Amino acid sequence: MDRRVVITGMGCISGMGVGTGALWDGLMLAKTAICPVHLVAGQHQTTLLGVRVPGYDPLEHFSGDELTLRDRYAQFAIVCAREAMQDAGLEAGEHTPGDTAVILGSGGGGEHAREDAAVRMFTLGKIRCNPLTVPRVNNQASVGLVCMEFKFTGPSFIVSTGCAAATHAMCQAFLLIKHGMVTRALTGGTEAPVMLSVLQAFDAAGVISRTTCRPFSRERDGMVIGEGGAVIVMEELEAARARGAKIHAEVCGVGMSADASSAVHPAERGPAQAISMALAAGRIHREEVDYINAHGTGTQVNDRVESQAIRRVFGHHAEKLTVSSTKSLHGHTFGGAGGIELVATVMAMEHGVAPPTANYLGPDEGCDLDYAPNTPKPRRMDVALKQSFAFGGLNAVLALRREVKA
Repeated sequence: MDRRVVITGMGCISGMGVGTGALWDGLMLAKTAICPVHLVAGQHQTTLLGVRVPGYDPLEHFSGDELTLRDRYAQFAIVCAREAMQDAGLEAGEHTPGDTAVILGSGGGGEHAREDAAVRMFTLGKIRCNPLTVPRVNNQASVGLVCMEFKFTGPSFIVSTGCAAATHAMCQAFLLIKHGMVTRALTGGTEAPVMLSVLQAFDAAGVISRTTCRPFSRERDGMVIGEGGAVIVMEELEAARARGAKIHAEVCGVGMSADASSAVHPAERGPAQAISMALAAGRIHREEVDYINAHGTGTQVNDRVESQAIRRVFGHHAEKLTVSSTKSLHGHTFGGAGGIELVATVMAMEHGVAPPTANYLGPDEGCDLDYAPNTPKPRRMDVALKQSFAFGGLNAVLALRREVKA
């Protein structure tokens, strides 16, 4: 069985605020959410650039008792899933629990609970952990809690491939629906890594910016870590049509690959292979692609390799593409990044405006495409790609069409 897959619902939480509307408004204002964040863990503290969700109050979404089992990243998943279900018109229970999958991504899982446990044991000298540490820390907690929220009993699992986790999760959800295992899926990913231990680790690796995130730009000096994520409702086309659902876009194909070369440095061939696979699976000619929402972290090597991979696949058509990285605005949310950026891509197609690559100072060697620098760029986008690449050379790409063809 080979079925078509569409997006019928979206929910998001990001440095722009809670909701897809907040994300879109922030992207169109082109005002970055990046700012200095003061971080404290036990006796240690530091200040680094980061992005937190503004005005987020867990008690506006959950009771105190519920929060005992919900680490911050899992809270985000539930909040996003509620918005996505409502957007899909499924809040009234118009679904079959066993025919719905929940496939989410997260690179670190309950990082806050993990850091709290470390402080308690190694700083405060407490030998006993909080008894709820294990269920809060688990990477799969977000999936389990979303399933409980909506009573879904279909295939459900977490994907943990770091920066590509949400995009890999969406690829898996697409394949489950396409091949007839389920009718719909809640998919995407969330992360809450803005904390001392995580930022210090990435700072030690030399990849945290001291200025701001400026993907593909000269004078770029690294990434900025943010929190948030998104949940997408994917659905089999005929099922969506039968219930009169609004269709945001069609997911036409996915591509996945491994560089098989380095634990930390990307290689051009891996991303190029994933892009080519997504185009082939979606039966899309490279000349049809209008827009690419890039991985675009703002690191020297990643941005150059990604630009070269795009040129390798698209040849002369690369000159006609618009490519942008919204990480310049909401930060890099690791396992949640692909979800936020998929929402941004779909909304860009719907509105006919490409989100900007903010903080751009001009072209750099090896980065010579149209990156929609600093301001939103109006253009018709019928076909778009969302691509994500992770440490270890793990790559995932989704191909989207704005309109469902007959």
